[in-house]
Amino acid sequence: MMARDRSLIVAGAIFALLLVAPYGLGLIGQGYLTGLLMRAMLLAIAALSLDLLVGQGGMVSFGHSAFVGLGAYALAIGLQAGIDSLLLLTLIALAVSGLFALVTGALALRTSGVYFLMITLAFGQMTYFTLTSLAAYGGDDGLTLWSLATLFGSDVAQNAGQIYFVILAVMVATWWLVHRIGQSRFGRVLRGARDNPERAEVMGFSVFRYRLTAYVIAGMIASLSGVLTAQQNEFVSPALATWQHSGDLLVILVIGGLGSRNGAILGAFFVVIVQDLLGAVTPDWRLIYGPLLVLVVLFAKGGLNRLFAPARQGPAA
Repeated sequence: MMARDRSLIVAGAIFALLLVAPYGLGLIGQGYLTGLLMRAMLLAIAALSLDLLVGQGGMVSFGHSAFVGLGAYALAIGLQAGIDSLLLLTLIALAVSGLFALVTGALALRTSGVYFLMITLAFGQMTYFTLTSLAAYGGDDGLTLWSLATLFGSDVAQNAGQIYFVILAVMVATWWLVHRIGQSRFGRVLRGARDNPERAEVMGFSVFRYRLTAYVIAGMIASLSGVLTAQQNEFVSPALATWQHSGDLLVILVIGGLGSRNGAILGAFFVVIVQDLLGAVTPDWRLIYGPLLVLVVLFAKGGLNRLFAPARQGPAA
């Protein structure tokens, strides 16, 4: 079986399990587990967007969570201003994050390697401190959303049971979009520029333009995670834009498998579930979590995705 076919089968199985999971969990009264799944899916959306940069483009960003924070605050500020349409608020979040990505990406992409990592970290921290300075919207303490956005005038996106399927639909759409980008000419050029930028330039492709486009797309997708996180939690906080959150997204990609869409999803669920299980056992769960990550990276070459699709995929191979 071809690796691509195997990958599609695995993705279909994951989506099917997530589609029926709320019904099975509802029978045993485990609403908390449904919330855990939503948290993992929200992380998966952000991780899928980052994989477009890291796995496809070879651009390691340490400030990607800035876009998640921008998306969340676009929703919160819009609600405060009296806008209650989730679609309109999402468009505002996409516009804000896209403009921010265009400006910061145009500057960051004039560097490469560790310099690119550091300048994205700087932009991420700049976003974090900007959000903490918004005293009218809670500052350091964050902001509770006393009203939520509506979807086509209904409370579908407000109901705890129904927003699960909204998040799932967005995650599936994100997976499909990133998959299509990876299979397109744009994706092939992006990977070619990752492996040999000089040859890509000689062949007539503008590496800077392709990378900037990928950076903007990734930032806009990440803002969707922020919008839905704010809507689901009914709360926004500058913590969404911290460099630690960006680090979590990179950990998810490494554990799941770089350059594989399924790996971003598997890594997100692994991180969320393991953190929750260890947290239930001991308050010092990080002492176990850290060495566990080291073991996974050392012995699970290619990430969790390799367990299901052992063929060569992207840089992780």
